Amino acid sequence: MRPVIPYVTAALLFGLGVYGVLRRRNAVLVLMAVELMLNAVNLILVTADTTARSVLPHSGQVFALFVIVLAAAEIGVGLAIVLQLYRLRASVAVDEVPLTEPAGSPQTAGAPEPAAVGTTGRDAEAGR
Repeated sequence: MRPVIPYVTAALLFGLGVYGVLRRRNAVLVLMAVELMLNAVNLILVTADTTARSVLPHSGQVFALFVIVLAAAEIGVGLAIVLQLYRLRASVAVDEVPLTEPAGSPQTAGAPEPAAVGTTGRDAEAGR
């Protein structure tokens, strides 16, 4: 078997995945593009395993299995984040996700205000 064809196919799949990650705005499509890149890596690992079997037998297949497990975990966590984003924003567009909080907003909603310096617990409860 000529290993050039699977390597070129994997390179095209990986390039298509990179394009999908960089250009897509929908978070589900970004996750699909990441999965495409991971599958390209699996194709490279299995092809390398078949061409260089005498060096380390079945090592590429074992690494491919680890990549499949990693992809399953990534999809589980990623879809949980996307579902939570949809519940909060009613959209899964990654352009609309705020990466930082506004300057004047509190860190946690509903957190009690800190007591003034020099007051004890009873003084703070009494409003002194």
